[in-house]
Amino acid sequence: MEHVKKYIEENKDRFLEELFKLIRIPSISSETAHKGDMLKTAEYWKDLILQAGADKAEIMATDGNPVVYGEKIIDSKAPTVLIYGHYDVMPVDPLDLWKSPPFEPEIRDGKIFARGADDDKGQAFMHAKAFEFMVQSNTLPCNIKFMIEGEEEIGSVSLGKFCENNRELLKADIILVSDTGMIAPDIPSITTGLRGLSYMEVEVTGPNKDLHSGIFGGAVANPANILAKMIASLTDDNNHITIPGFYDDVEPISDEERAKMAKAPFDLEEYKKALDIKDVCGEKGYNTNERTGIRPSLDVNGIWGGYTGEGAKTVIPSKAYAKISMRLVPNQNHEKINKLFEEYFKSIAPPCVKVKVKALHGGQAYVSPTNIPAYRAAELAFEKVYGKKPIPVRSGGSIPIISTFENILGLKSLLLGFGLESDAIHSPNENYPLEQFVNGIETISYFYMYFAVIMK
Repeated sequence: MEHVKKYIEENKDRFLEELFKLIRIPSISSETAHKGDMLKTAEYWKDLILQAGADKAEIMATDGNPVVYGEKIIDSKAPTVLIYGHYDVMPVDPLDLWKSPPFEPEIRDGKIFARGADDDKGQAFMHAKAFEFMVQSNTLPCNIKFMIEGEEEIGSVSLGKFCENNRELLKADIILVSDTGMIAPDIPSITTGLRGLSYMEVEVTGPNKDLHSGIFGGAVANPANILAKMIASLTDDNNHITIPGFYDDVEPISDEERAKMAKAPFDLEEYKKALDIKDVCGEKGYNTNERTGIRPSLDVNGIWGGYTGEGAKTVIPSKAYAKISMRLVPNQNHEKINKLFEEYFKSIAPPCVKVKVKALHGGQAYVSPTNIPAYRAAELAFEKVYGKKPIPVRSGGSIPIISTFENILGLKSLLLGFGLESDAIHSPNENYPLEQFVNGIETISYFYMYFAVIMK
């Protein structure tokens, strides 16, 4: 195992070339224009897994984008690790904020800049290369299965059914996921919790067509004005969400747990400096890490209506829209929250407009235990590579399918991520440090070794 560094160094240029080919495929799952790119990316992943040393790999159909499944079974009695990742990426808008084309990866300042460089092509790719190293060096101690999907960024809408239909095929001892992050490059951490998600789209309609704002302004409801007021009323002056019943299932966090969270390194001034903001903003009574880790939140992800082109066009729009997401904590059911949101949003609409509410996707929060063999193996792997024990942290992000895995497959998931806060995932100029990429391959390789020993 000590020669893993040498293998990575000798093959680093090839690794990057292969990763860049994967990144260049614009696999945006939310845009129908890229349907062909989804299949092309799946084909690439199938070949990637086979070339890395899998006994078999195949593209398996779902009701949506296909799943790439691959495996190498070394011994029926050996522990089995199921690797989960996704090959779809977020849209790239606004394009003019990118310093280089989003699907033309470029290395600057020791980082790979491209859409998917971190989330999740770069991180999932590390698993293929760690697997390749262990096969080539004849040191693989576990059975390995790959499940790479193409709908994570739109809620993994087809993967639950896929898991139900393939329970036997997906049998394993642990699901290993690299789609999360670390506190800092020199502070390893393991994500032990993810927030759930409820993602809604709202439509507010006033007049039956756009109207002249001079002739009709002040006499006819403006859906954009009303939508802004309705959204503003979803939180109060303390940034507490006002939807009745929203907090009913939120468990209070003990002072002891909050004290443990406070031990995680965090520099508020550096945080504000990195984001170029004068101050943070959030729910009163909680600090920044608590607001993103153990408390629910509500955000507008997009809002539009009327004329937004160059110059002026004086109109009252007929319609206005918004996309609104709510991050949820354990015990909050996203379907219940969807219903509560819809009921409340419609109830606060004045009679001069009509309102439609549509749930786009969502999922439950997830808490990963720290007393399982996989967690201990990850601790040892991080200590080996980074020289220090990782810190358990709760992430503000969501991977809705993780809770579904446990419900359907009965498997725990280990969230072994290497991304950094500065990686700008979902944003222009997404990037992934080469150092994290290399360290990730090495850490994953050691994880397999320690996991096999612990599971004996």
